[in-house]
Amino acid sequence: MNLSMEWNRDALLQSPLFAPLHPVISRLNADHFPTLDELNALLDAHPHAIAVQNGSKLRFVAQGVGRLAFEAQYEPRCYLTGEVQTRQDNWHDLLNALVWLTYPAAKAAINTRHYHALTNHAAERESSSQRGAVRDTNTLLDESGVIVAYADDELAGLLRSFSWKELYWAQRERVKNSMGYYLFGHGLYEKGLQPYIGMTGQGLLLPVEQDFFSWPVHKQHAHLDARLADYLSDAQHCRSTRELSPVPLLGVPGWSADNNCVSYYENSDYFRTGRRKC
Repeated sequence: MNLSMEWNRDALLQSPLFAPLHPVISRLNADHFPTLDELNALLDAHPHAIAVQNGSKLRFVAQGVGRLAFEAQYEPRCYLTGEVQTRQDNWHDLLNALVWLTYPAAKAAINTRHYHALTNHAAERESSSQRGAVRDTNTLLDESGVIVAYADDELAGLLRSFSWKELYWAQRERVKNSMGYYLFGHGLYEKGLQPYIGMTGQGLLLPVEQDFFSWPVHKQHAHLDARLADYLSDAQHCRSTRELSPVPLLGVPGWSADNNCVSYYENSDYFRTGRRKC
């Protein structure tokens, strides 16, 4: 991936992958890469004050340098002070900031899970990973997550069973009407700058009522933000990466100019079959 890609606001606004971020992207200057001051101005203009879970107001700040004490490291500093360390002219960090502006409650909930996992590491010894199972799962959601909202249980079952041709081709119209895909992970958005066959998100499936899909975009995002934050507030959730379902994103109807024929879904290297053990 070309991490030195130039800022092109209009291109982002035309991409269906970036649809959840379109409201905030449209408010950024088209002439230059967004600055910290401009990102903080969006925070100040937000209709509801954005804060981390201890009540500290969120701010985007320059990244710390050198060897940092625990309280100054990324997740603890965010949790304790509301300060999100953000590198200037860096796509990964910009996209993280835009997700904070779009899904603030869910991002605060993930930050809380990280902080508690770090400060209560002894309780997370079930994983051989240095960060523990909770941090692994929440990091995967934070970096590569896609919220899959669905009002049709059969469609959700097809996704969980890797039945891609049936889901995205045979049931194409039902997917368009009763299933929505909302990128959440900022690492996934970074990949979306240059989409490629093989691009896969980690789906967290959330049931919704059918009328959800007729709501205005801002209402959909607010609802998903609250739902995901509530889900993450339960310590029994997001403790294993097996809770997330792989989603080949360029198979979503309308997300690739090439997926308008059945043969597209016969690429077994991308649309893989199989079930994960429970």
